[in-house]
Amino acid sequence: MPHNAVLLAAGGSSRLGQPKQLLLRQGIPLVRHIADLLLQTQPDRLIIVTGGNAETVEAVLAGLPVEICRNPDWETGLASSLQYAAQALKGSPHPVLIAGTDQPRLTLTRLMQLMENSAEQNIVSQYRPDAQGIPVRLTTETLARASELQGDKGFRSLWKSNPPLKIEAPELLEDLDTPEQLAEAISAGWIDQLT
Repeated sequence: MPHNAVLLAAGGSSRLGQPKQLLLRQGIPLVRHIADLLLQTQPDRLIIVTGGNAETVEAVLAGLPVEICRNPDWETGLASSLQYAAQALKGSPHPVLIAGTDQPRLTLTRLMQLMENSAEQNIVSQYRPDAQGIPVRLTTETLARASELQGDKGFRSLWKSNPPLKIEAPELLEDLDTPEQLAEAISAGWIDQLT
């Protein structure tokens, strides 16, 4: 299915205390690992939104066929990154696959599941009954409404009138927001030992 992709990599990782984008997974920085997965879905364009630690994050992406979109407002929250991505993709007729950098258990299989359904549907990952989020696949119409978002809010508030299709993905609840979660990820082998 023709599509674009967005990798949200602008966060400052304040609770973690170090840039999660640069944690290693099998020797590869996590942001580059997720970018590689997204590229394997064969998007027309892959936009990577950077912000916190932008220069270092962008350096580890060197050589990949991606477009860097630096968000100067990254500290205001997720909404601004989604807005910059939407602006970069304005006019494209294709749905967009959106992922983040703090899900070390994300796989190509899971991303492809999001691409298997109608391009007219929004599709979201369902971690458990009361938790859902990225990766998601959005219609062009939904992405165009990014300007309505504020702060750290994603598209959930826009779905009330048109609920998305949900793909069960309980393993993606394991993210990397705190030192405790990082320690668990290292112990499980999802992230390399810190040097």
